[in-house]
Amino acid sequence: MAAPRDGLATVEAEGIAGRQASSGVEAVFPSDPATPAPLCPHGPTLLFVKVNQGKEETRRFYACSACRDRKDCNFFQWEDEKLSGARLAAREAHNRKCQPPLSRTQCVERYLKFIALSLSQRKFCQQCQQLLLPDDWEKHQEHRVVGDISITQLKRPSQLLYPLENKKTNAQYLFADRSCQFLVDLLSTLGFTRVLCVGTPRLHELIRLKASGEKKSNIKSLLLDIDFRYSQFYMEDSFCHYNMFNHHFFDGKAALEVCRTFLQEDKGEGVIMVTDPPFGGLVEPLAVTFKKLIAMWKEGQSQDSSHKELPIFWIFPYFFESRIRQFFPSFCMLDYQVDYDNHALYKHGKTGRKQSPVRIFTNIPPNKIILPSEEGYRFCPLCQRYVSLENQHCEHCNSCTSKDGRKWNHCFLCKKCVKPSWIHCSICSHCALPDHSCGGPKDGCFICGELDHKRSTCPKIAASKKVNKAVRKQKQRKSNKMKMGTTKGQSMNHTSVTRKKNRRERAHQYLCS
Repeated sequence: MAAPRDGLATVEAEGIAGRQASSGVEAVFPSDPATPAPLCPHGPTLLFVKVNQGKEETRRFYACSACRDRKDCNFFQWEDEKLSGARLAAREAHNRKCQPPLSRTQCVERYLKFIALSLSQRKFCQQCQQLLLPDDWEKHQEHRVVGDISITQLKRPSQLLYPLENKKTNAQYLFADRSCQFLVDLLSTLGFTRVLCVGTPRLHELIRLKASGEKKSNIKSLLLDIDFRYSQFYMEDSFCHYNMFNHHFFDGKAALEVCRTFLQEDKGEGVIMVTDPPFGGLVEPLAVTFKKLIAMWKEGQSQDSSHKELPIFWIFPYFFESRIRQFFPSFCMLDYQVDYDNHALYKHGKTGRKQSPVRIFTNIPPNKIILPSEEGYRFCPLCQRYVSLENQHCEHCNSCTSKDGRKWNHCFLCKKCVKPSWIHCSICSHCALPDHSCGGPKDGCFICGELDHKRSTCPKIAASKKVNKAVRKQKQRKSNKMKMGTTKGQSMNHTSVTRKKNRRERAHQYLCS
């Protein structure tokens, strides 16, 4: 889920920018591509085009599907560029070098050997993020190694592995136990027997734990994830190394068939896809991939079932709703707030704008999905769905309109409900924040104002940083002076009080004498 840009506001800004189709980069999907896309370490690249003021620039280029920053994957090729044989050979060698050190078969063989070891012999290298066999111990003597790895720990690899926190590529913000348990219980209540977990490793773990527990569950799951480290914890029928931005199975046709068999089992009945993509990823490539998985599922359907849809839970921030519904019109957004263990902002129980913005988008009728009343969710009989506590039904809009968990206000000029912090602007003719810039968002660079680049690539960014640093120092000096002034004032006040007290004591002594 690229040099990541931190903060909720940035992710929301990206969602808004995507809706307004202003400046930026968009993926292009030719209906009949003349040549296959070139390959990078993350599989087939995507074709992109730069967009300025909603208009495409003429020259298109190929770049990595998963990494939106050249620091993570520096692949770049113009669409019409011809490469020499030497460059193509060098690229192939680089791609091979970037692949995981062990094949899928080798990972499975090592896993079977590892679980056969005694508890005292089961070790995990935290530095290399690798399960160690006795032959590996000598190589990892100087590393941070954890011993006595139990079978229970092996069933929860997300707690052994360090999360990858690149927001636009991996973004392993792992479901909190509350959200994970809710999803598992909901899937069971809805009667699903198989779950395709696309980028949801913690949900996959919990489903498998329930299946092997005392109260055995009949739900099976298959994990598709770009993090190859999970290969060492699962058999081939439980995990596929997969890139959801280009529908690429890193282990080829064998992994593709595992996924196809899983989706088409029992003629495709009883299966659901649950996906939690990186929030910094582009929506359109994800939608294209999900439609390919849907097509794979439909291959196992009979002619009579051609009207059916593959049930999906797509977990994403609420401000991408219009973008998601552009590709999946039958989807609706649930009010349930998904929270994460290792994310500072996306937490349950906060109020106002600090609430988690992450929601569940689904093609399952919302009246079938019961949200927990103990968390404040209630059923709206008019909307026929569960809503959050402060999401009030608007008689003018005829729906519960809030998206972010706060009570929204109806604007009669805009003829819709808006966020409580927004006011109607007569210049823009719509509601916006009080301190907004009239005339709409300004495209281009925030530093110099040029339209041909963004802030991160601005040639004046170094000078800007120096200015900002100087301003911060100046503010700090002012703050320190104020503190010193306050301390000095307090000291002078104390001296004055002491002098008065001494004068009173001397006067008292004089009168008494």
